[in-house]
Amino acid sequence: MNWDEIESMPVEKPRENGREDHRVASETYDPHLDRDEKIRLLVRSLLIVLGQDPDQSGLKGTPDRIARMYTELLSGYETNVETLVNGALFDVDYGEMVVVKDIEYYSLCEHHLLPFFGRAHVAYIPGKQVIGLSKIARIVQMYARRLQLQERLTQQVAAQLQEVLQPQGVAVVMEGTHLCMAMRGAKQHDARMRTSAMLGRFHDELALRAELLQQLGPAPM
Repeated sequence: MNWDEIESMPVEKPRENGREDHRVASETYDPHLDRDEKIRLLVRSLLIVLGQDPDQSGLKGTPDRIARMYTELLSGYETNVETLVNGALFDVDYGEMVVVKDIEYYSLCEHHLLPFFGRAHVAYIPGKQVIGLSKIARIVQMYARRLQLQERLTQQVAAQLQEVLQPQGVAVVMEGTHLCMAMRGAKQHDARMRTSAMLGRFHDELALRAELLQQLGPAPM
């Protein structure tokens, strides 16, 4: 379904005990509204389709809350990496491994729009420069705050660090708990997913990769 088709759809009125609920608005989707207002209307429509009264006290503010929530959770689409790094690259004569462990992240699975979350571990071997420590965490957050797959998120973080730093090697290992698997479907609440992306020397040198994985230790139980 494309946007033109969505825009022409009227909001359906649910039936309550065989009668139409007259309190439910029947607005038609307006393509000229701003993004937040579009989200509010879509959430209101969803509540109606689910048989709920969007004007009852507990739900009345829900469309607005969800619009603001998605603005925050998907803010990574609006983030500019040059502004984020803000020149925090420093010339340092250091050729050993730099490891940043346990960077917390929260993201949304693009399949079910349910959260997945966990920790990212990032390592790199500098070329001519190192990057400010907080910028590594911010790059992880920039890509996590999008509709994502953990596999793609891992690769994007590694590729961005490779582009920004031009290091000898980059490694990203991510561990995640996925609510789309924990609270629905297979209902495996203890399952954890681990993904990795190895570039440069971490890809080419088995001993270096083994050293990193030893530092990180086994995945948590």
